[in-house]
Amino acid sequence: MDFEYSARCKELQQKLLRFMDEHIYPNEKAYDEEVDRNGREKGNRWIATELIEQLKPKAREQGLWNLFLPKSPRAPEGLSNLDYAPLCEIMGRVPWAPEVFNCSAPDTGNMETIERYGSEEHKRRWLEPLLRGEIRSAFAMTEPRVASSDATNIETRIERDGDEYVINGHKWWISGAGDPRCAIFILMGKTDPDAPRHQQQSMILVPRDTPGVTIKRPLNVFGYDDAPHGHCEILFENVRVPASSILLGEGRGFEIAQGRLGPGRIHHCMRAIGVAERALELMCKRLNDRVAFGKRVSEQSIWHERIAEARIRIDTARLLTLKAAYMMDTVGNKHARAEIAMIKVLAPNVTQQVLDWAIQAYGAGGVCDDFPLAGQWAGNRTLRIADGPDEVHRNAIAKLELAKHMSIPKKDLELPITRS
Repeated sequence: MDFEYSARCKELQQKLLRFMDEHIYPNEKAYDEEVDRNGREKGNRWIATELIEQLKPKAREQGLWNLFLPKSPRAPEGLSNLDYAPLCEIMGRVPWAPEVFNCSAPDTGNMETIERYGSEEHKRRWLEPLLRGEIRSAFAMTEPRVASSDATNIETRIERDGDEYVINGHKWWISGAGDPRCAIFILMGKTDPDAPRHQQQSMILVPRDTPGVTIKRPLNVFGYDDAPHGHCEILFENVRVPASSILLGEGRGFEIAQGRLGPGRIHHCMRAIGVAERALELMCKRLNDRVAFGKRVSEQSIWHERIAEARIRIDTARLLTLKAAYMMDTVGNKHARAEIAMIKVLAPNVTQQVLDWAIQAYGAGGVCDDFPLAGQWAGNRTLRIADGPDEVHRNAIAKLELAKHMSIPKKDLELPITRS
């Protein structure tokens, strides 16, 4: 097992670190101020920021673009999962930074889905403008009336009517749907409720401007609206799309989801490790900068314990992430399902603990927006639910472990298909 990054990866690491130092960290406050200004002056916090749009060409000129997509003729710059991991970690240190490099969720997972499972027409119409960063997208799966941790509960109907499909359903926590540039949804729903359990669901492409699509409201995360990205509640009422909009065919939604959610999950973990690394860095600087009871706070033994534990946990999570990425590259997503599930549990929990310690080190300052920790804490906490709650992944891990020592039906060992 070789975790050595390629020469190209190392070169891109250095470029990316310089880009972050020159363009991202100095503009963190400017980004927040522009979003707030759009709300005050234009009445819309969801407008795309000029800051990010101005940085995108700079990133593209430096070859820091579409790095997430491996083995695609439309994105020759794409890296392996292993080489992408340290770059995704660096981007994850600032929540809005991945978009600058066209490497942000949910677009990355949606682009990979269309690349793998879409027709040539789908790729021409949707994938190519997504790869150019001209539009954005969303993945519509989670529903308010059912426990979407079990995706077989999904109630949204996709019914054939001649040369069209008619969609009726209610979705929520649809990430990215608040962005006015979001032009396309990949929607999961049921085409045949009477089919075998994992053959009832299908995935279909739904243009956002299709009649019957109503964005009901944005949803806050611990008081943050996450504009201009956002998470929305959406109604689909008698929405009609051409029959050619279906991906792969009826009943193949779970098959597609198995391919989509593996990379999406590990990308979340890569970014989370970046958040944890930055939190540890900020914590150490703060502790060295503050004096209490006659000595630096960093000299208090309790903080030695926390710093050491943070370093151990971050490096543990990083190594498991790299192992999962290595396996995805070498034996495929399906054979890496245990490692993907394990890191999806470990990374958000590690990051949440490190953030909590960092907030404690900052005292009252840690819970306000003068520093990035509070917003990152809120965003990271959702990762223990998004793309599958901890409990579902632990259940899958346990089944895979038990299977080494007893007979379990193969159908029960699949990676869970779940959003929240």
